[in-house]
This record gives sequence, C-alpha cells and structure tokens, in this order.
Amino acid sequence: MAAPQLFGFIGGPTGLWVVDQQTTVVGENLPKVAALDIVASPPALPAPNDGGWILRGTTSNARYVTRFEHNRLTAAQELPGRPEATRGVLIPIRKSSTWWTMTQDERRTIFEERSQHVAASMKYLPAIARRLHHSRDLGEPFDFLTWFEYAPKFERDFNELLAMLRASEEWAFVDREIDIRLTRSVPAEATRPS
Repeated sequence: MAAPQLFGFIGGPTGLWVVDQQTTVVGENLPKVAALDIVASPPALPAPNDGGWILRGTTSNARYVTRFEHNRLTAAQELPGRPEATRGVLIPIRKSSTWWTMTQDERRTIFEERSQHVAASMKYLPAIARRLHHSRDLGEPFDFLTWFEYAPKFERDFNELLAMLRASEEWAFVDREIDIRLTRSVPAEATRPS
C-alpha cells in the first residue's frame, strides 16, 4: 500500500473534466457545476466563490477486505489516468449513523458476506478503474469519494455495476449520494497524479 495521499475534487466553471450530468440520488444536493479538476496533495484550498465546491478525501488502507480479496483486487485493478479512459464518475457518499454505530465486523458482514461488494465487482475489472477516497475523518460532508474511470465502450458495464451495488443491502445505509458523470477534456497524461 502506497502512503496515503490527499486529493481535492474541485467543482466549478472550468476544469479538466467536463460535467455531462450531475444527479442527486439521495439526500442534499451539491450546487451544479460545469467542470471538475482533481488535485493531488492540494494545499489548503479556499472555498470557491463561483458557486462551486471542493471535496477532499485521502487514499487509505483497505477497510473491509480480507488479504485474499485485497490481493485479487490489487492484481486486477488498473490505476486512473489511462489514455482510453475518457469517462469519469465521481460519486460522493455518506452513510447513516446506523452504519457507523455498528462494529467493524458487523459492517464487513453487510459489505461483503451479504452484499458481495468485492466479489460481484471483480468481473468489471480492469475495464473500470476505481480509487476510493476516505473523507469522514477529515470532517468533510461525505464519508467517501469514489472515483471511477473507463473507456466509453464500458459505459453499459459501469451502469450495470452501479445498479448492482445500489440494489445491495449495504446501500440501504447510504443517506446522501451524488452521481457526477464526466468526460475528460484533455489527454490522460495531463491528469495522471504524480
């Protein structure tokens, strides 16, 4: 596991990713924006004054997977930033207080043993790249920021994956979710974090 890294997702009038659609799935919305930038290791960023927003999250250790699952994911996953992956999706999620009052093993039981989050998602790798950012401990308005990238030909696969996850028992604990669909406006080399 690489050292944790802080990322800033900056929604505003301009950015490397153009917003195609922004949908509030459940809970309070975010202001609509035209574009998104992703900044690795951002300095303290001021709140945007153009009606936009900044969401922060950090990569971290895997929380609900076994060593076997972790090894399978690591072997199958691709990193974001592939040239052909011109579609992006940012999904900020907050889970209910009921979720957070459960113990780690209770959450693991729902996450994998009953919802099959990892096992069922494996068939979508490596076509769909994913990077999870933890935000809860940073005092952010969401618990997780999930970033996905894929080539346009895998749009249907991504939608299938998302529908499967949203139908799971785990998703019953989501009380805020925004679905932001994007298209990269510049070559991948310019967006790949160093």
